[in-house]
Amino acid sequence: MSKSNHSGSAVYGLGFIGAAIYYISTATGFWVGFVGFLKAMVWPAFLVYEALKFLNAGA
Repeated sequence: MSKSNHSGSAVYGLGFIGAAIYYISTATGFWVGFVGFLKAMVWPAFLVYEALKFLNAGA
């Protein structure tokens, strides 16, 4: 593996940990926290979606 693949994994891992902490700490119950944990796994998809929505709003 190249160095760039390890860097991307590190960024994703740190983002996952940060997102999981955020979603779980703001959860009002167990299932809300569980869904937050699942959201933390796919946070890049949310990021790309919102970025594309923002960029398309100016068009």
